[in-house]
Amino acid sequence: MTTYRKVKKVIDGDTIQTHTKVSGTNFVRIANIDAPELHQFGGYAAKERLKRQIQGKVVTLQPVGRSYNRIVAKVRHNRRLVR
Repeated sequence: MTTYRKVKKVIDGDTIQTHTKVSGTNFVRIANIDAPELHQFGGYAAKERLKRQIQGKVVTLQPVGRSYNRIVAKVRHNRRLVR
């Protein structure tokens, strides 16, 4: 099930929050990305890069699973896979 959602906030380099829920949650972990945590080297830079790419923009979400309280999804913006 592919859906479209506007990105409300970038949490870190591989997690976003959407304005409206997807499968019961507003939090989405981007599939196939393993960004460093914010407290690790490169974590803040990864978050800022993702913010420049998609914060405030409409993205396409293709859920592939769940992790903790988030869905895991392939995320696209302008038909390009977010990496």
